[in-house]
Amino acid sequence: MRITVLTISDRASRGEYADLGGPAIEKWLRKTVTTPMEITRKIVSDDFEVVRDELIEQCDQQRVDMVLTTGGTGPSPRDLTPEAMRAVLVKEFPGFGELMRRSSLDQVPTAILSRQTAGIRGKTFLINLPGAPSSIDVCLSTVFPAIPYCLELIGAGYMDTDPTVLKAHRPGR
Repeated sequence: MRITVLTISDRASRGEYADLGGPAIEKWLRKTVTTPMEITRKIVSDDFEVVRDELIEQCDQQRVDMVLTTGGTGPSPRDLTPEAMRAVLVKEFPGFGELMRRSSLDQVPTAILSRQTAGIRGKTFLINLPGAPSSIDVCLSTVFPAIPYCLELIGAGYMDTDPTVLKAHRPGR
């Protein structure tokens, strides 16, 4: 299982801000996923073309099984992660974003401003996550039960989870 965690932040890419989202995602994955995995973390600026090109690189050249992004999903002019991702996706799964926003609203009323989405390109599953570590935890815990089965359906690597942390849902099993 090959996973890329992509932090999208102008300040973090320039070294002016510590990346908190990328490490939070990796920590969550290592606590939850039991399948052996290789996790690569990268940081890029908020530029549409940079994000789009990096997503294409991870899907088409690196052929990773999953890309999780953090950052760039808010309303500010430089937050273009969802637009860059939509330019890359072959199939979008808007239900992931809808569910993440709904579950995040229980934590903070500004969650409605977040614009996460998910989808696939080839055999890679991609998902946008917020930047705050506490929001990352809420969002991953909410949508992750469906991800291992989705990976299976698209022909990506097999993934399983520690059922004491989070049970992966596979219909008929």
